[in-house]
Amino acid sequence: MPALRTALLQSSGRPGSVDANLAALDEAAGRAAAADAGLLIAPELYLTGYAIGDEIARLAEPVDGESAKAVAEIAARHRVGVAYGYPEREGDLVFNSVQLIGPDGARLANYRKTHLFGGFERDSFTPGEQAVVQAELGGVRVGLMICYDVEFPENVRAHALAGTDLLVVPTAQMHPFQFVAESLVPVRAFENQLYVAYVNRVGPEGEFEFVGLSTLVGPDGVSRARAGRGEELVLGDVDPEFLSASRENNPYLRDRRPGLYASLVRA
Repeated sequence: MPALRTALLQSSGRPGSVDANLAALDEAAGRAAAADAGLLIAPELYLTGYAIGDEIARLAEPVDGESAKAVAEIAARHRVGVAYGYPEREGDLVFNSVQLIGPDGARLANYRKTHLFGGFERDSFTPGEQAVVQAELGGVRVGLMICYDVEFPENVRAHALAGTDLLVVPTAQMHPFQFVAESLVPVRAFENQLYVAYVNRVGPEGEFEFVGLSTLVGPDGVSRARAGRGEELVLGDVDPEFLSASRENNPYLRDRRPGLYASLVRA
């Protein structure tokens, strides 16, 4: 089975301007397709910006809203899957979501962030209630998660047990937590035997300083692609054959003793 070349769009776009961010996504999709990528991933809340206060609620759209249609058109025109972060509106509720669009423009999966970080997110969003959301893309089972979610080991383990091959994690990782991108994400990939694509914003935005360092990490804990601190498009391969061999040789999931871990799921 061929590898799924994956493009990580490390960018903060233009906070507050959905039109400008769609245009930048279109341009990035063109570059990703030219490099034979099958999937382009944009950061958390890429379409609107992160630290834009009450504008989050004003710019929030339904899962099948006008921006989703625009992203679907971009994906279909460039023949590349696209995962992007956006504020999702359902009635009076707003969720911090990521949606995966297939290379034919079909909406494949939508995930609502389950672990909200800090006062800003808790004041702005309703937490999602479904931990594992997956879809098939290019022969790879893709799972979705957002930023702080990946810092809970039980959450990532749930994906591993559900068969996720590539865990897509749009993020808004800020100073001084860069150790998450540098150290925690590679450990999550190794201990759960899956690929993790962690795609960040960059630079100052409101009270936050986003640290970049986006990465695609393999099941051996080694980065296949790593961005610096500025705007970049970096690419790496998700190799199903390498993943299968790694799972065969690594005993972590086979050697678990779930009967000893019951206390982990008590409230």
